[in-house]
Amino acid sequence: MKRRSYQALTAVLLLTVSAGLAAAEGGNPKKGKHLYKKHCKACHSQSSEAMELTPMSKTMAQWDRFFQRNKHKAKPEVFQGLSDQALKDIQQFLYDHAADSDQPATCG
Repeated sequence: MKRRSYQALTAVLLLTVSAGLAAAEGGNPKKGKHLYKKHCKACHSQSSEAMELTPMSKTMAQWDRFFQRNKHKAKPEVFQGLSDQALKDIQQFLYDHAADSDQPATCG
């Protein structure tokens, strides 16, 4: 019985750690914040052409899906102008400060 409990606990811990790695592996959140402010915030702030969008606007899983599937459907050329590393950095910043993260933030 105890062995199964330990196995279950180990499985939960591995899933938790692997979920944390789902974000942009190799992304730099500090660079991502700078890039987000430079490339995203101009269109995604109050009184701008697109809806207001902050890291807290989505959960960590939603940010991962956005970068894996959506890729900025409304204006895909925005992503085409950024390197893969820049996109990883932005994704990591958004993921680290998502609504369900340990440090939700708005990107002041």
